[in-house]
Amino acid sequence: MSSSDDTLLRFLLPSAGVRGVAVRLDASWQTLAERSCPPAATVELLGQACAASVLLTAHVKIKGRLSLQLRGGPIATLFAECTADGAIRGIVRLREGETVLPPDLRMLGKDALLAITIENPGLTGHDGRRQVGMVRPAGARLDAALEAYFLQSEQLHTRLHLACNTEVAAGLLLQKLPGSSDDADGYPRASALFETLRDDELFTLAPMEIVHRLFHEEAPQLLGESGLHFGCSCSRERVADVLIALGREEAEAAVAAGGGQAIVDCEFCGQTYSFDADAIAALFARQAGALPGAPGLQ
Repeated sequence: MSSSDDTLLRFLLPSAGVRGVAVRLDASWQTLAERSCPPAATVELLGQACAASVLLTAHVKIKGRLSLQLRGGPIATLFAECTADGAIRGIVRLREGETVLPPDLRMLGKDALLAITIENPGLTGHDGRRQVGMVRPAGARLDAALEAYFLQSEQLHTRLHLACNTEVAAGLLLQKLPGSSDDADGYPRASALFETLRDDELFTLAPMEIVHRLFHEEAPQLLGESGLHFGCSCSRERVADVLIALGREEAEAAVAAGGGQAIVDCEFCGQTYSFDADAIAALFARQAGALPGAPGLQ
């Protein structure tokens, strides 16, 4: 992995009392966009959401996954997720007949919802903890809406800059550290430097170069880089669980409707899973006397 590709960089500005995260998605974003086939009007928003989901994993201790969701107005669903091992995935779908997005997220309507979900496994790997925070979008752009989310939900002063084109999705997050700082002007000073960041710099510079360009006079303390990649958790076994949960009658009906094959496509990665009548029969034979698996491609 080069220093510019698919990288998350965490850092501190110790004297200013500020922590930060920079992210750049290259191949992972291109793969995600190719496989999820987002509507043309939503590509930029999906890329920004993917970059944001990565940035937010560094804001809290994640051992499982963090997801960002947005819906409202023409957006039926926008979902972006990053796991503890750096796997990202995402999809966006518009409601039937919709082809454009409003220029301001606050125009998505009164039912619009922005949610952040954190899922961490339990001590045994099961029965994990799930935390969900939900607000109405309170900013024109996704980064502004997330700034408002942190101030409203967690009382944390936060700056976010997200950018995306067809090749790169990137972002920078700054956050005032909880508690007092010896430098009362630290956060305002870091925020003023943050304001000088341009989209083209996020598209062309590695995270480490971004941090140096903006904050070299603050003597940033680099906390380490980690790699990122496109990853989907779907599998034939998970799809089989979905079919079992539907019940034998519904599963056999899906085979009949598919001309001899029950076809299930993963929206995240485009992988196709097919089950013929014999495969369906074998599934339910193995499950005889056992409880069905939980539904859903999670």
